[in-house]
Amino acid sequence: MPTIRGIIGPYRFYFYSFDCIEPMHVHVERDNAICKFWLGPVALAANDGFGAPDLSRVRRIIIMNRDRITEAWRGHCGGRK
Repeated sequence: MPTIRGIIGPYRFYFYSFDCIEPMHVHVERDNAICKFWLGPVALAANDGFGAPDLSRVRRIIIMNRDRITEAWRGHCGGRK
């Protein structure tokens, strides 16, 4: 599970290697909560444990770091979208 480096905050942003067959997305975790966001457009795909305020924060962080996340996805998954 490659972690995306350089995103400041209490959340961990990462990919699963087997996820490269899906559209571009990112997984996020903090404590015992996890969620998944599609990247184009940024939209919640799944949530287990995050409340609405955290999901809003995570979405804003993803939007602010979209280029970094996209670059990490392409570095991990190749040119797959």
